[in-house]
Amino acid sequence: MLGDITVKEWMASPVITITSDTPISDAHKLMKEKGIRRLPVVEENRLVGIVTIGDIREASPSDATTLSIWELNYLWAQLTVDKVMTKKVYTVSPDTPIANAAKLMLDNKVSGLPVVDGEKLVGMLTESDIFRMVVQEAHQISTS
Repeated sequence: MLGDITVKEWMASPVITITSDTPISDAHKLMKEKGIRRLPVVEENRLVGIVTIGDIREASPSDATTLSIWELNYLWAQLTVDKVMTKKVYTVSPDTPIANAAKLMLDNKVSGLPVVDGEKLVGMLTESDIFRMVVQEAHQISTS
C-alpha cells in the first residue's frame, strides 16, 4: 500500500556530493559525467546546501558578454558553488512516508530532496525515484 512505503525504499544511496569551495565548472562537469541534475553540498558530513543544473546555468556567462573566452574561462573557474547554491534545503528522513515526500516536493516546486538521518546525509530522493515507484506499484496492481 502506498501509505506504507518509506523514502528509504526508493532513495538513491550513496550520494555524490561536493563541498562549498568546489568550482562551478567542476560541479557542472561532475553532473554531466554522472548524469545527475543536483548535488548536495556538504561540510564535515553535514548538509549545507544544494546546487542544481539550473543554478549552474544561471551562473553561466551570457553570450552577449564582451569578455574573451580566456577571460570567461578564468572567471568561471574562480566561481565556487557556495555563491550559487540554495542554502535553505528541504529534506526528509529515511522513514518519511513517500507520499509525504512527494507532497513536500510538489508544494515547494523542488525536484529532489536530500535524505538526512539526524544531520548525516544518507540518500537522495528525486522525481524519477517517485515515478519509478508509481510505475512499479501500478504494474503490481495490474498483474495481481
